[in-house]
Amino acid sequence: MHSTLLVFLKRLLMSLAAFLLLATLLFMIGNIWVLASTARYIDSRVEECRPSNIAIVFGTSHWTRSGLRNPHFHARMRTSARLIEEQRVSHLLLSGDNRTQAYNEPRAMWRELSRRGVLPHQMTMDFAGFSTYDTLARSRDVFQLNEALLVTQSWHLPRAVFIARELGMEVTGCVAEDERTAGEWRLIVREWVARVATLGDLYVWGREPYFLGPAEPIELQHEDNSRTEDSDRADIVAETVAETVAEIIHRYYQQPLRGH
Repeated sequence: MHSTLLVFLKRLLMSLAAFLLLATLLFMIGNIWVLASTARYIDSRVEECRPSNIAIVFGTSHWTRSGLRNPHFHARMRTSARLIEEQRVSHLLLSGDNRTQAYNEPRAMWRELSRRGVLPHQMTMDFAGFSTYDTLARSRDVFQLNEALLVTQSWHLPRAVFIARELGMEVTGCVAEDERTAGEWRLIVREWVARVATLGDLYVWGREPYFLGPAEPIELQHEDNSRTEDSDRADIVAETVAETVAEIIHRYYQQPLRGH
């Protein structure tokens, strides 16, 4: 009896060890696959980023859990505004989470980019970008994009580019980088896990976006048919005034540090 129990425990431990080894190998292979297959499409400096008509900007929380300004959010906004200023892109699709009335990533991006000189006719908001996958699926199916430049942090871009290209989109990535911040390692570790989960989304259980809706193609407005800059500036002022109370609430209402 005693020897039978020992044999059973030994086999159980060997099975667990084999399972953990296999899981570790799959984890490493999945991450290497995503990183290796997307590296050539990602540019680390704005001046190196490949031009495109439209850039997709991924949403994240405006504030950290401690109520401080989220450096990842502002890095994405600086990079996006610079891409517009240098005419590397002519339009920005701002995609983020808006599950509740008190949390609105696209609106926060719109306000910040407006302050940085981006005009209203150069921006479109997507309020159903609940995840990286949702943002990209909606970019293709709702906003009818086949090509785009993706803007987010370096640790997020490989997964975003991988998903987009697997969805049949011709995309490149532009790194919105800033100095490393305390606690950023948690986001990087989470991203390692998310890359493996993405492979399951794409190849195993066939994930679908949370919400699609009707097609809303983005129509680029050129100088000959766009509104005047003065009119755009007036819209920015009106929008900023209307959002003042919400801005104050967001500033003192502690939101978790979030990212796609």
